[in-house]
Amino acid sequence: MNETIGSRICGYRKAKGMTQEELASRLGVSAQAVSKWENDGSCPDISLVPQLCRELGVTADELLTGRTSEVKLVPAEQRRGLEQLTLRVYINTADGDRVKVNLPMTLVKTAMELGVDMTAGIGSGDAVKNMDLGKILEFVEQGAIGKLVEVETGDGDLVEVVVE
Repeated sequence: MNETIGSRICGYRKAKGMTQEELASRLGVSAQAVSKWENDGSCPDISLVPQLCRELGVTADELLTGRTSEVKLVPAEQRRGLEQLTLRVYINTADGDRVKVNLPMTLVKTAMELGVDMTAGIGSGDAVKNMDLGKILEFVEQGAIGKLVEVETGDGDLVEVVVE
């Protein structure tokens, strides 16, 4: 199931510890309007998007697509637990292959603790084989989220590692 703008608004709002009423008040709209957005009954007016993003602490790209384009260091009091985060690996090869891997961060941590090489099942190529998931896990535990790694090989393959 695809994540919707409404579900992202709801998730970002809750992550900020705001009620629908509080968000509505800050935006100058009704709580019913926020409820409709979050339940996918309607979308916010385009003129509200910049202010909505500021209130939720996200970029317009994050709000509209769900994909983060930059690394953020989240303060300790605002961090989500590993059980709420996903490691996403995107591989686009020059040959046209497209690989998308989504791993819960708790699975990554457990595998690292057990000494399991998780990169073996992700894809081929040196960019993936040389990926240090232990270091990525350390960064995430220190509050880093977003696109943590982007590698373009000499062969034209593109590998991206994103934590959301």
